[in-house]
Amino acid sequence: MKIVSVKKPLLKQLKERVRVLGYSIRNKHAYYDWVRRFILFHDKSHPEKMGGG
Repeated sequence: MKIVSVKKPLLKQLKERVRVLGYSIRNKHAYYDWVRRFILFHDKSHPEKMGGG
């Protein structure tokens, strides 16, 4: 049996990460909203696929 590694969507990764770090609920919402708007602004391109400066 082969185990396949599936990457989670970025926003789901973010939610899990800030929960693990113990950020306040207001910070969680703020970070989530900023990342969501960043992705939408860039035509739903994943930041990992965008070129660096």
